[in-house]
Amino acid sequence: MKKIYTSPDRLMVFHFKNLLESYHIDCMIKNEFLAGAAGELPFNECWPELWIKKVKKYDKALKIMEKHRAMDTVTQPAWICIKCGEKLEGQFTACWQCGESRYR
Repeated sequence: MKKIYTSPDRLMVFHFKNLLESYHIDCMIKNEFLAGAAGELPFNECWPELWIKKVKKYDKALKIMEKHRAMDTVTQPAWICIKCGEKLEGQFTACWQCGESRYR
């Protein structure tokens, strides 16, 4: 096993776990319930950790994570729904008002 990611943000650790499992990369989370020990232990030692079970898949997993992190930083510009005229932020692919798709 090899540690691939750690963060104080528990949701991001679980996000990457789900992402890697969708690519059939077995992984597990350690320190999931260690937050209560913060103060007795250094805080960064209590962060949840994502571990890859098969070391030979580490490089593949790292590439997948880097690709998805890069995608997260790309923000689309705001847009106006062509059906109802609602102004929407760039991360939305459908209008919340009428359900019209951004990409027709």
